[in-house]
Amino acid sequence: MAFTLRQLQFFVAAAEAGSVSGAGRALSISQSSVTEAIRGLEADLGVHLFDRQARGILLTHKGSAFLRHARKIMAEVAAARTAFQDEAEATTGRLSLGVTSLVAGYVLSDVLARYRRAHPQVTLNVIEDNGDYLQHLLIGGELDVAVLLTSSVKDRLALNVETLLVSPYRLWLPLGHPLAQQESITLEELAGQPLIQLMVDEIEESTRRLTAALPVKPEIAFRTRSVEAVRSLVATGAGLAILPSLVYRPWSLEGDRIEIRDVSGDLPTVQVGLAWRKGAPLAAPAYNFVRSAQTAISTL
Repeated sequence: MAFTLRQLQFFVAAAEAGSVSGAGRALSISQSSVTEAIRGLEADLGVHLFDRQARGILLTHKGSAFLRHARKIMAEVAAARTAFQDEAEATTGRLSLGVTSLVAGYVLSDVLARYRRAHPQVTLNVIEDNGDYLQHLLIGGELDVAVLLTSSVKDRLALNVETLLVSPYRLWLPLGHPLAQQESITLEELAGQPLIQLMVDEIEESTRRLTAALPVKPEIAFRTRSVEAVRSLVATGAGLAILPSLVYRPWSLEGDRIEIRDVSGDLPTVQVGLAWRKGAPLAAPAYNFVRSAQTAISTL
C-alpha cells in the first residue's frame, strides 16, 4: 500500500517536534493517530524512521534521508495548490501595461487578444509612450510590464528584460524598381538613392548610423513618424526605405504593391520583448500576461 500525504504530514511534524506528543499538539490530533501513521509509513517503506527513546524519538539515518524527500513532496503539493489559487486570483485584478508606438501597431493586438480571452475580468490600463519614459515608469512601479524594443533598454540592473522576437532590416522598393530585379542588394548600391526615413523609437538612430557608413550618402527624401506614410511614399516611387521586417506589409493603403529585398552587409536588427521591474514578484495578472506574451510574440 502506497504511503499517503497524511502520513507524510504526521511524520514531518513528529520529526520537527522530536516527540509523538509534540506532533499531536501541533496538528491538534491524538498521539495514537500520529503513532499509527508513522508505523504505517515505516511498514510501507520497509525501514525504521525513528529510534524510540524514553524522552521522545530520534530520526534514524534513513529517517533523516527520508525527511528531505518528505519535505520536498509537501512543498510540491503546496506549490501545486498555490498555482491553482493564483489562476483563480488572476481572473480578477488590474494590469498596468506600457507599449511603444511601433510595437503597439504591429505586436500588441495579438498579445492582448490572447490575454483578454484567457483573463476577461482583468482590468487593463495601457499607456503608449517612448521606450525611455516607459522604463522610467517601470522602475518607479507605475507600470507592471512593458512591451517594447528590448534592444533600447538601458537600465538592465533595475529591469528584467526578455527578448521574444528579432526582426532584421530589409529594403523596401516600389514595384518595377531596377534594384527589385536582384534577390540581394549591397549597401553600396543604395548610395545616392532617395530614402524615406521613419522617425520612430530606435529606428531613426539605426537608419542614421547605417547611412552614415555609406561612402556616398543617400538623399533623405522624406522623414515621417508614420509607417503607413512610408508605405505609400515607397509604393509611389518617392524613395526607398530600410526598415525591420516586422512592419512590412506588401500593399500600401492606396493598393500599390511594395517589394522587399535582403541587403547584404552589417545591418541592425530590432528586438521586441518584455521588461518588468526587478526586486519584486509579479502579481498574478502581470505574471499571466508575461506567459501569454511569450507564446503570442514568439509565433509572430
